[in-house]
Amino acid sequence: MRFNTISLIVCLSFYLFACSEKQATQATPPPPPDVSVVETQAQDVPLFLEFVGQTGGLKDIAIRARVEGFLEGLHFQEGGEVKKGDLLYILESQPFEEKVAARMSAVAEVETMLAKAKGDLDRIKPLAEINAVSKSDLDEAMAAYEATQSSLEAAKATLRAAKIELSYTKIYSPIDGIIGKTQAKVGDFVGRDPNPIILNTVSQVDTILVTFYITETQYLELARHIAGADPEKTDDRKTSLELILVDGSVYKHKGQPDFVDREVDTTTGAMLVQASFPNPEKLLRPGQFVRVRIEGRVVKDGILIPQRCVMELQGLHNVFVVNASNKAEIREVTVGPKVGSNWLITKGLKPGERVVYEGLQKVKDGIEVKPTMADLNPKDA
Repeated sequence: MRFNTISLIVCLSFYLFACSEKQATQATPPPPPDVSVVETQAQDVPLFLEFVGQTGGLKDIAIRARVEGFLEGLHFQEGGEVKKGDLLYILESQPFEEKVAARMSAVAEVETMLAKAKGDLDRIKPLAEINAVSKSDLDEAMAAYEATQSSLEAAKATLRAAKIELSYTKIYSPIDGIIGKTQAKVGDFVGRDPNPIILNTVSQVDTILVTFYITETQYLELARHIAGADPEKTDDRKTSLELILVDGSVYKHKGQPDFVDREVDTTTGAMLVQASFPNPEKLLRPGQFVRVRIEGRVVKDGILIPQRCVMELQGLHNVFVVNASNKAEIREVTVGPKVGSNWLITKGLKPGERVVYEGLQKVKDGIEVKPTMADLNPKDA
């Protein structure tokens, strides 16, 4: 009997303790989770198009040997700057010097023949006037003189051609620019047709050309944007371009489009575009891959929110919105293009609403939260 009494007392104690714990739990609900939020605001959002392009010099001049011969000298620093008229290469000149000497000898020989023909003509002319010689002798002397004159002109032309060939043994820079690595060394035989080796390339890089391709749809969008600009504001019709370099930095000089090719490539559906960028610091070099960014249309009263605010599931996009009672509501939104680290929201949000930025894992639909305004970095804004 005593054992049953003790058991009853123990059971009652456990029951009362459990009830008190339950009441204490019910009496102190957990505090609302802390979340950071961003407030939406309407703003004009410019949309950009980006393309992969490749750089080239304003002029990229291939240096070739115009005559055959062995390379005897290099007179430049590879990768350095050269001026127009600087000596770059020297080819062996002996064969061409011999040819010039032979042509000069031929000219001298014809000049001697011309002097003799002129002397004969000068003697026959007065004799023919007094009929001391026949008219046929005069005609023959005149013909010989004129033929020798023609021979002299031909010999001089041949001499000029030989001198030009001799001048080709020295190769000079055609422009100011930067020269690359030589493709031929001293002792190499160069200039043989039909495939004479390209010795080097000189590039003018104070202005850089960038070529890239745009689709037909993108072309139409840009053309309509330019056509819709205010004709009285000339700046509105200028399409400025930006370069994004391979390290992610934005090139500080803006560029302008030079031309759009006349037709769409039927095999790819793309159009070639060329743009030019000033390059006073010579930071850009030919052959670099860059991204070209072009401003397209501007969305009026657009709403941007950080991408991390948006939850995507099975193609649907949702955000948590904190209402005036500090309760979280899940809401489906329609997203547009990405703008930097933000997303353009085209439907589902209005200006002045608070969207959960951090603490999404703590939030459920309908629960109360403790919101604080998020301190966004400029990159996140």
